[in-house]
Amino acid sequence: MSTEYAPETNSINTAQVKTIVNSSNAPAPIGPYSQAVLHGNTLYVSGQIALHPSTGKLDTSNITNETDLVLKNLGAVLKEAGMDYADVLKCSIFLSDMDDFAEVNAVYGNYFTSNPPARETVAVKTLPKNVNVEISCIAAK
Repeated sequence: MSTEYAPETNSINTAQVKTIVNSSNAPAPIGPYSQAVLHGNTLYVSGQIALHPSTGKLDTSNITNETDLVLKNLGAVLKEAGMDYADVLKCSIFLSDMDDFAEVNAVYGNYFTSNPPARETVAVKTLPKNVNVEISCIAAK
C-alpha cells in the first residue's frame, strides 16, 4: 500500500482516510487512476485487463487465458490490501463480445467457488488496448 489522504481537519478520522493501493504483482495503471483505493474497510479495485505485470505485454491469445490473467491481476491487488476473493462483494465484468460470456463465466467460477459476489456483466463497444474482458470489484474486510 502507498499514499494516504485525509481531509484537512484538526483530528484524523480513520473512516475518512483514503489509502491508495498499488501492487507490483499487478500491471501498473495505464492512465491517471490507481489500481485500488481503500476507504475504511472497503476496497475499490479498478478494472483489470490481461497485462502481464512483469512485462507489460497483453495476453489475448484466447478468452480463457485472458480472463484467468485478469482475475490473477485482480487477486494481486486484493492481496496487497490484505484481502482475497472471499472478501469481494461485487464484480463488474465488461466484455467486448457477449458471445464470450460462457467461457468467461467458467473461469470466473474457478475464483469464486462459494458465496460468490454480486455481479453484472455487460457488453461494450471497445475496451482499453482492445482487450476482450475487463473486471473491476469492490471488496471489504
